[in-house]
Amino acid sequence: MAAKKGGLGKGLDSLIVNKNEGVVLANPEEHGSPVEVDINKIEPNKLQPRKNFDEDALEGLAENIKIHGIINPLIVQDRGSYYEIIGGERRWRAARIAGFKTVPVIIKKLSEQEFVEISLIDNIQREQLNPIEEAMAFARLIDEFNLKQDEVAERVSKSRTTITNALRLLKLDKRVQDMIVDDKLTTGHARAMLAISDPDMQYEFAEKAFDERLSVRDVEREIKKLLNEKQSLKKNKTSEVDPQLQAVYQDAQEKLKSVLGTKVFINAKDNKSGKLEIEYYSQDELNRIVELLESIK
Repeated sequence: MAAKKGGLGKGLDSLIVNKNEGVVLANPEEHGSPVEVDINKIEPNKLQPRKNFDEDALEGLAENIKIHGIINPLIVQDRGSYYEIIGGERRWRAARIAGFKTVPVIIKKLSEQEFVEISLIDNIQREQLNPIEEAMAFARLIDEFNLKQDEVAERVSKSRTTITNALRLLKLDKRVQDMIVDDKLTTGHARAMLAISDPDMQYEFAEKAFDERLSVRDVEREIKKLLNEKQSLKKNKTSEVDPQLQAVYQDAQEKLKSVLGTKVFINAKDNKSGKLEIEYYSQDELNRIVELLESIK
């Protein structure tokens, strides 16, 4: 798919030599040679998607830098009175710990869109974000640059399913998201909890999963049991519905699910009326469902 006008497209790849080491300019003559800059004149990216830095890992990197120096220069944006980091914040932090007075940088002059996009993709490609930070980075690429999920997937070298599943984590209660950040829950546990719409109940299940060390399968089983109980209770509270119609509704539910490609629920109030619920997990998916329904006209 062609890059969206105004984005970086494969231009980002022309900047990157070794994605495991961060952004390294492939052609210093074209992009500018490294220069030494006062470390106190450099500031972190205010929109850095990564919020958590492992202190032990930074100490280890600082020791390595003391011995070998900074092999890959930082990439910075000239802000006039200071330089803002585009790529290499871990190296900058480690250099400060190591007591460096100056660090090598390559100074860039980018548009704000290029600046944000490189910062996000650099972090994503080097897999230094936790699942929530990564999901927020994907969401920013979509919201700020009007990219579609498959375009984001192409730019960060991940599958579209990975992008969709990551974005679904942002629907979780903030307390549950924090447990993912703190490594108290896996993304597998968290995705299972998306079946629960009540935020407090989500958090209650998250704590239960952590305290009792439940597997993902255990959590899925417990949630399924809970939802079945709620569904049974709901059925008992509804008006009289012909038992024979229940099978009809179930069959219709499965047919709609097959046609729309997502979960569909028919909640009958009585023999004549009810409510049809169609689930979606992203703006793209909603648009797809709307387009599908419009085509039936």
